Amino acid sequence: GLLILAVSDFPRWGDPGSPASTYRVSNHYLTESFGETSVPNIVTAVLADYRGYDTLFETVVIFAAGIAILAILGRRKKPETLFCEQDKLSVPAEDLIIDTTVRLIVPVIQLFALYVVAHGHYSPGGGFQGGIIFGSSLILLSLARNLPYTLRRFSQSRAVLLATVGVLIYAGIGLLCLVLGSNFLDYSILGKLLHISSIQARSLSIFGVEIGVGFTVATVMFIIFANLSSGGRLQDGL
Repeated sequence: GLLILAVSDFPRWGDPGSPASTYRVSNHYLTESFGETSVPNIVTAVLADYRGYDTLFETVVIFAAGIAILAILGRRKKPETLFCEQDKLSVPAEDLIIDTTVRLIVPVIQLFALYVVAHGHYSPGGGFQGGIIFGSSLILLSLARNLPYTLRRFSQSRAVLLATVGVLIYAGIGLLCLVLGSNFLDYSILGKLLHISSIQARSLSIFGVEIGVGFTVATVMFIIFANLSSGGRLQDGL
């Protein structure tokens, strides 16, 4: 009821006189972000540059969610040993169409995920979106075959490693800025190290950050699915 009541205080949709439209910071983003970051997609510039602290901790929250699920549902014995001695997993004849379709579509989904991460500078996309798409391809493969089949190709230990690497890439870029004598996540200073302009440094750093976010989101999404769907046993899945 309170939320519905608060709606009456909102400005009208598209009102040019609303606080969001007249506040100085908003106008700065709209008019100056491309000149300062060389990133045409303002959303990406805001998330990975101006709001870099917030996005870093969002990535850490996603990582912490995956680790928490592992801590609750994980087993001391390495789950990979439960199925590593099995022969090649077969697919029933009645699943031939599903299996063939998934074999064809999963590589396309993963390639598109990489495109979304790399093209986040210029169109809707970035690390969060591309990571979700890539993680979904692993889940799709698990649903079409079974969970052990996917884990034999992309183990949980490898997923945890890449999730950690993703966070370290993001935080490492910020720490590198500190080492060079600037503020945390102040990408401009990296231009001195890379021998490029500060604007180019900010653009490249945003791309590096997006790669780190993509690693963490994709792998944690798969970790969460694998453990919740199998109760931590990593044997059957749904």
